[in-house]
Amino acid sequence: MLVFKLSFCGAVLPFTYGSSFMIEVRRRGLKVAIAGIPKTIDNDIPVIDKSFGFDTAVEEAQRAINAAHVESESIENGIGVVKLMGRYSGFIAMYATLASRDVDCCLIPESPFYLEGKGGLFEFIEKRLKENGHMVIVIAEGAGQDLLTESMQAMDQKDASGNKLLQDVGLWISHKIKDHFARKDKIAINLKYIDPTYMIRAIPSNASDNVNCTLLAQSAVHGVMAGYSGFTVGLVNGRHTYIPFNRITERQNKVVITDRMWARLLSSTNQPSFLSPKDLDEAKKAEQPPSELLEGSNCNDIGEAEKKENNFPHLLHGDNFKDEQQSENHADNSIQTIN
Repeated sequence: MLVFKLSFCGAVLPFTYGSSFMIEVRRRGLKVAIAGIPKTIDNDIPVIDKSFGFDTAVEEAQRAINAAHVESESIENGIGVVKLMGRYSGFIAMYATLASRDVDCCLIPESPFYLEGKGGLFEFIEKRLKENGHMVIVIAEGAGQDLLTESMQAMDQKDASGNKLLQDVGLWISHKIKDHFARKDKIAINLKYIDPTYMIRAIPSNASDNVNCTLLAQSAVHGVMAGYSGFTVGLVNGRHTYIPFNRITERQNKVVITDRMWARLLSSTNQPSFLSPKDLDEAKKAEQPPSELLEGSNCNDIGEAEKKENNFPHLLHGDNFKDEQQSENHADNSIQTIN
């Protein structure tokens, strides 16, 4: 039995490794099962409800936000900038912002923003400082990469895991804010920048993630013992399921900025969307339609749902969902079985 950790921080790796091993195992006729466990605190794996590590990351991120809030509040025109993880998905920044209630502005990769001019970030910062005398900005590491002057050079470079090297947007935006207000004689700011990346990565998981990790591991073993291979385990609508590798790696899970959750954040922080009508139109066009797997109205009965989803009995919705024990009784055309 081979178990892989699936992480979209190196999006190509899990699919390449898992698929390559499956092909080689099949070629040699070996009785080896391959199972995957979704591991990424960014929560950017599709289909599943959430990946383990995400709850711990959000919980620890709040500590950094609280520190930035205390620091900014204790001095006149104080600004606290916190950079959180999220190369391509801003879930940690969004949920940490909603949980802390002390954030004035949250910037994520999915929502473009601009600095200068009417309705820009600088104008909003100036307005918030006049109103409250301090503010906290949370920015995901992948946000604003298109605004960085060296971004094109960074796109061609990759780290040891095959990920694109991103510029430090936290330092960049901190310098930009300082430079902007340095040109304004009327406002003297005091900015503190906090990067808790390794503090978040290095802490032990919380109780919720500990339980989740245990259940995922047990589910993987149950699936292998049932004869399945080439699958990953994960919670879908609260039920433990077996999902083919190709469904997990076909796209990334991202924050939908036209969705209700992002609207809740904007309401919480009272920040502008920083989006032009053109940006909104592009966001709506890029928004992927809801998966039939998550729509109860599309799952009238087990037979119909299985036909729609290429005989994926483990991905049905609501009362028709098949748990681990029941799914063992179904033949699956996409998940390989071991004879």
